[in-house]
Amino acid sequence: QIHRFSSVLHRVEHCTRRSAGTAMQQFQAPRWLPGGHAQTIWPALFAAAGAPAPMRRERWSTPDGDFVDVDFADAAAPDAPLLVLFHGLEGSSRSHYARAFAQRAAQLGWHYAVPHFRGCSGELNLAPRAYHAGDHEEIGWLLQRLRARSRAPLRAVGVSLGGNALLRWAEEAGATASVTVRALAAVCAPLDLAAGGHAIGSGFNRQVYTRMFLRTMVPKALAKWRQHPGLFDRERLLAARTLYEFDDVFVAPLHGFAGTRDYWARASSKPQLPRIRVPALVLNPINDPFVPAASLPTAREAGACVTLWQPAHGGHVGFPLGRFPGHVHQMPQAVCAWLAAR
Repeated sequence: QIHRFSSVLHRVEHCTRRSAGTAMQQFQAPRWLPGGHAQTIWPALFAAAGAPAPMRRERWSTPDGDFVDVDFADAAAPDAPLLVLFHGLEGSSRSHYARAFAQRAAQLGWHYAVPHFRGCSGELNLAPRAYHAGDHEEIGWLLQRLRARSRAPLRAVGVSLGGNALLRWAEEAGATASVTVRALAAVCAPLDLAAGGHAIGSGFNRQVYTRMFLRTMVPKALAKWRQHPGLFDRERLLAARTLYEFDDVFVAPLHGFAGTRDYWARASSKPQLPRIRVPALVLNPINDPFVPAASLPTAREAGACVTLWQPAHGGHVGFPLGRFPGHVHQMPQAVCAWLAAR
């Protein structure tokens, strides 16, 4: 027990050794992609992210009688590090950023795993729940199972919603998080969910991004209602035109929150960042349309174990680079290098 405590203490002390400036902190998108919207939309649709990696799928039974699907890309060396990626809202192992991280993991000779949040693997889950931005209990259960089967330390990345959920897990786990993961990174996480929710619910964001998300989320919710009749107010859901309204009728009540305000307040990772006791990288571009720059934490708000990268460019999980049509490889390379150095 003394040895284990000393190991944990050493890792906590290691958190204070902040990394020096990197190319990612000075990241600049190509001139032909100006502005946060272009740097968000183009990479997701057209930029080179690598072909979908050949992955094998495992279905895991959950403690509440449901299932989650986890996609794996295995490395040649059994004892190679394992990189775990938690995807964003309505994402999957086929999302452009997931493919880019898969390519980088293969280049490094790392194992790679993408657990799918419930309902995101292509099949409706069974339980009367889905997933949410503060789902730290689900994150913890998944990481524990992955750690138990890995011969080497885990390194975890969370993107957007998955990044906030991963940070919430680290905050709740405290010093014990370092027993499970060596280091973690959150990319474009909406650390202040209220600020992000209001941003995506107005103006251009509402017309484009909100409609895009609701186009898949509403049918899934209706399928869940047919699976569990009376689970929520179906008419209110059909009338929802913003994520605030969707969260208020579906996400919040299904996961134990009093409403959207309660959900956004309790699930936000920003207020509790100083509780993190494992090396954590938090990467947020200033021009992210989903995450207002004014809502981003300062170094004083982040705590000793959190390293902040806040470049001027990047959009929301875009980070395009190179000549037309561009690629999205620099961000995974920089994030993986930071994780490997811990």
